Amino acid sequence: MRRSDLHLLPDNRSLGCDVQGSHLHVVRRDNINGAWAKSRHTRAVPVDFLVVQAIDQYTVERQHCPAAGSGDFLLVNLFRPPLGSPVTPDAINELFKALCARAGLARAVAPHMCRHAFASNLADAGAALDEIQRLMGHCSPSSSQPYLHPSASRLRAAVERVSTPRALVEGVSR
Repeated sequence: MRRSDLHLLPDNRSLGCDVQGSHLHVVRRDNINGAWAKSRHTRAVPVDFLVVQAIDQYTVERQHCPAAGSGDFLLVNLFRPPLGSPVTPDAINELFKALCARAGLARAVAPHMCRHAFASNLADAGAALDEIQRLMGHCSPSSSQPYLHPSASRLRAAVERVSTPRALVEGVSR
């Protein structure tokens, strides 16, 4: 991901982008660090305040590493050589492994598990399959289905959202 893929303003037209609100563009590229987006299709993914805040904090930290100043890659090595070079997927995996050990987790968490959790959290929050499909960058809805794990309470809530015939006739809402 490149810094130029981030559009963190409420109105991004000054950046030449018509997508409203804070978002990032996922673009498939050949990168020198070996990272790439799974989907061949470019997409804009909205980001929330916590992501914007994390990027802001990282940017401040990045400014203390002169070697990181000029590059367009978003994530660069700040503490290990070669400083300022793009972080590799292997380095991200190592970071996750170290953070899991530091947190004392019984089970390691991998970056792809975060993607899975994001899709599951979207579903738990009531996102429709087509929304999940688009946010995940899947071409087909069937590619998004393995990420869905409907709980009993979500299934119950789905049934209760449907009005009964009596409520429809009487104009009573549930």
